[in-house]
Amino acid sequence: MLTVTFAGDPLTLKGEQLKVGDKLPVATLAQPSLAPCSTADTSGLRVFLTVPSIDTPVCDLEVKTFEKKAGELSGVTLYSISVDLPFAWARWTGDAGIQVIQGLSDYKGAEFGHATGTFIEELALLTRAVFIVDADDTVVYAEFVPEITNTPDFEAIYAKLAELA
Repeated sequence: MLTVTFAGDPLTLKGEQLKVGDKLPVATLAQPSLAPCSTADTSGLRVFLTVPSIDTPVCDLEVKTFEKKAGELSGVTLYSISVDLPFAWARWTGDAGIQVIQGLSDYKGAEFGHATGTFIEELALLTRAVFIVDADDTVVYAEFVPEITNTPDFEAIYAKLAELA
């Protein structure tokens, strides 16, 4: 069982952690408009970023960093997922000028979090993780950031995307 920490304290992740070779699980999320968005309706090369809360400095930095790089990632769709309410995603993406990354909410029962093993029992948030999924719905990169106050390995993610492009 994978261990992640928050400020050094161990946390419990619920569900089976998604790993390379797994199929992307089907889960329904909410768009900022409240419209449903199923992972089954996504296609092509995709990056799913799970973050604890978009209203924290590390999550803000992570999503903005990917947004800046997005212009160089031709043919890649980027999603960022948290349990923040859809209204928070709408406000944050507008305030931050986010135009490429699609913010999605897992607030209705954390279906995505449980299906990917990213749901933190103690905090009822998602842990920081990155999944790259190919056009066949197969996970080709999976990173669970060991300390959720840290950012993911941007360079490893960009290298994997360059390899797949």
